[in-house]
Amino acid sequence: MSSTSIDDLLAFEEEAAPTGPRPRASRWRPVLRSLAWAAAVVAVLLVGLRAVGLQVSLPVLIAGVLAVLAVRRVTALLAPPPPPPAGSRTGSGEEDGSYNWAARDALNSAINRWEWPLDWSNTRPERFSGVVLPRIGELADERMRLKHGVTRESDPARARVLLGDRLWTFLETPPRRTPSPRDLAVIVAELEKI
Repeated sequence: MSSTSIDDLLAFEEEAAPTGPRPRASRWRPVLRSLAWAAAVVAVLLVGLRAVGLQVSLPVLIAGVLAVLAVRRVTALLAPPPPPPAGSRTGSGEEDGSYNWAARDALNSAINRWEWPLDWSNTRPERFSGVVLPRIGELADERMRLKHGVTRESDPARARVLLGDRLWTFLETPPRRTPSPRDLAVIVAELEKI
């Protein structure tokens, strides 16, 4: 059994940026490659436009080609890496530094696990009692277990004292309607006090 708390799961430590000299040639290589591509595209466009009888200003043509290449470069930098072919990787991707498609953003996952059921419970109150309320109860039990060594099942009397009357009543008697965001904020605040 793990002794990790909820607070430990949400902790974040930022890694230090690597320090050290970077090769100077690698900094200029992409710039030179882009300028070579731009010159080639400008030459082809200039010959093609002159062949069909169109006259375009050379600075305008160069600016247009550079703008298109810059947009292409920025979108390539912002795009996520392609997924690996099916069955080609068995490792987690953490060892070799490659992108791990199986891993997900933990904070986004945690938020979505709460956001979706809360959103569903707005239109169907029974969803709140059946999905969200048990999760809140599990959180309360976990916090009490970690900090006080009891749960609602193992020691109901002590758990009732630790939870307080409002939180105990909320967890033990399902509400008839979905609580408002303000009511849920109060419940979460009481839950955090445990």
